[in-house]
Amino acid sequence: QVQLVESGGGLVQAGGSLRLSCAASGRTFNRYTMGWFRQAPGKEREFVAAISRSTYYADSVKGRFTISRDNAVNTVYLQMNSLKPEDTAVYYCAASRAAITTLRLNYDYWGQGTQVTVSS
Repeated sequence: QVQLVESGGGLVQAGGSLRLSCAASGRTFNRYTMGWFRQAPGKEREFVAAISRSTYYADSVKGRFTISRDNAVNTVYLQMNSLKPEDTAVYYCAASRAAITTLRLNYDYWGQGTQVTVSS
């Protein structure tokens, strides 16, 4: 069982930056692929980024967002730069036993989400 708790969301102006954190419980954190997803109002939850031994990004965030992890403290991060109003969403952290994957169904554990709002 893995419990995930996100933090770091908030309100930022377009062009600004935020760093999201996701703290995980459990002693096998380093075995999981970790991912970030987001869900805007009225839209489906979509993949943002994932990390295992490599990283993978959605085209919409490539070059602006960076995913990283610190296995020593069971935490995954999402550094978000050059934020746009269309990045506004609830951001979710997730853990998967699978190899690096963008598919929501492959993720076994989810956090409660943190709101990111980008004003124009």
